[in-house]
Amino acid sequence: MEFKVSRETISTADCIYEGVQEQGIELDYILPDYYPDVFRLVRCEVNPVAADYSVNGDKLSYELKCDIKIMYCSENGSVLQCVNQKQTYTKNVELGRSCENITVKLNAKCDYVNCRAVNKRRLDLRGAVSVKIRAEGEKQQEIVCDVSGMNVQLKKTDVKFASDKICVKRNIQLSEDIELTSVQPSVIRIVRCSCGHISCEKKNISGKLLAKGDVSVNVLYACEKDGEGSLEPMEFIMPYSQIVDVEHGNEDYEFDVKPEIVFCDVVPVQSGDGENRTLRCEAELTLCCNAVKSKSAVIASDAYSTTYPCNISMSDIKLEQIPVSEEYSVHHSFKMLSGEDMPEKVYYVWCSPKNVNAVLSDDRKKLTISGMLTYVVACRDCSGMIAMPDKDEAFEEIIELDDNFSGDAVTAEIYVNDASYNISADNSLILTADMKAEISVYKSAYVKAVSDISVDGEIKKIRDGDYSIKLYYGTENEDVWEIAKRYSTCVDAIIDENELDGDCLEQSGMLIIPIVS
Repeated sequence: MEFKVSRETISTADCIYEGVQEQGIELDYILPDYYPDVFRLVRCEVNPVAADYSVNGDKLSYELKCDIKIMYCSENGSVLQCVNQKQTYTKNVELGRSCENITVKLNAKCDYVNCRAVNKRRLDLRGAVSVKIRAEGEKQQEIVCDVSGMNVQLKKTDVKFASDKICVKRNIQLSEDIELTSVQPSVIRIVRCSCGHISCEKKNISGKLLAKGDVSVNVLYACEKDGEGSLEPMEFIMPYSQIVDVEHGNEDYEFDVKPEIVFCDVVPVQSGDGENRTLRCEAELTLCCNAVKSKSAVIASDAYSTTYPCNISMSDIKLEQIPVSEEYSVHHSFKMLSGEDMPEKVYYVWCSPKNVNAVLSDDRKKLTISGMLTYVVACRDCSGMIAMPDKDEAFEEIIELDDNFSGDAVTAEIYVNDASYNISADNSLILTADMKAEISVYKSAYVKAVSDISVDGEIKKIRDGDYSIKLYYGTENEDVWEIAKRYSTCVDAIIDENELDGDCLEQSGMLIIPIVS
């Protein structure tokens, strides 16, 4: 019997490197003359960003930028002091092999940071930053799409793959001068600056991509209020708009834009009367633009012969695609302080998510989002000095998905829209975070495909008896393909004999299994 195998070549995503690189952070800092002596350390932070990467052959190079802040109080003053230093490292990674159309994802986080005062004028900081690296390229994968002869049965799956992919990055420089209102005290020193969620609207116009949105900037600065040192929060919006030229991109492509902050820096500007009543914000934004042109294909995801022994080779392939974004609200609260630890006054609270995971349930009806939240309270303690206690809290949110949900894999990012506090009746400090979970949903991100198949036509399968039908008790949602494969018969024969409506059993019950050679 003639045996013929038809194959097709499709483009798949190929992970060529995945790992974590660490970088130690050290700072030996002597205070300038215009800084007062250190009396008590309040808080130290390291905010890392990995950016500006390039790939040359099998070598990846990128820049790791670390923004270091050390906050302290002096003995004779109640105003919070802040030392701000920036360190930049050039890092190299051996990818192991080169590949076409490489895209790199870099996620940097601070693992730990400790600071001590060596003396009243000298600070010593030690910490560590880790960068999670994933590099993906493109490879051509040959898979089986059809087979004829030798009574071979194929389980076929319709897939979409990226026949062409375009990746473009554009950096945008943003600058904005913000005037303080009449009720806001003048700035003495910037204590904290962070960017919240970045909104982004995109529109494809004749191969050019228009991306625009807003960057939310949160600032906490030291000031004097009612004759004593204080902290003042403020928030403002920086708009952006950019046209990105996506070469060869047209209406056949799907587009996705991911804005990322490279850095954000706020400095006070002195006016003619010597007071700092203006904040100058400088920021750099990277637009990561991906365009994918999809093509449909039919692949074999499993195979067997009803008559002869059959050997198949399977490959796990990743199909490049543009994810569908969905948003969900997440709410979290907990008791931070109580009793003797209660502060005299609370100025500001903030919350930072980390180690976020998203897991789909087996039935695709529930999505579990979990991770850690770091809460920080900027306050004045019972001794009259500014303090910033923090605490890590685990969170988990289970989201019920509707019947129209269609996805096989998800990733998640958490953005904090607002962090607030209230004091309960039992004199406890309750912190609350209102967050937005941005879920990227992938349809068949990974599939199994038959990459090779062979049939031994010299011998036939040996059955356990001479019969033409068998009785089998099937369970609800059982795949008819697996039943047919187990008994070396045809799927269509089982469906026709039992008048089934689909490829899965709608309910448990007895089945007639016709044996087909």
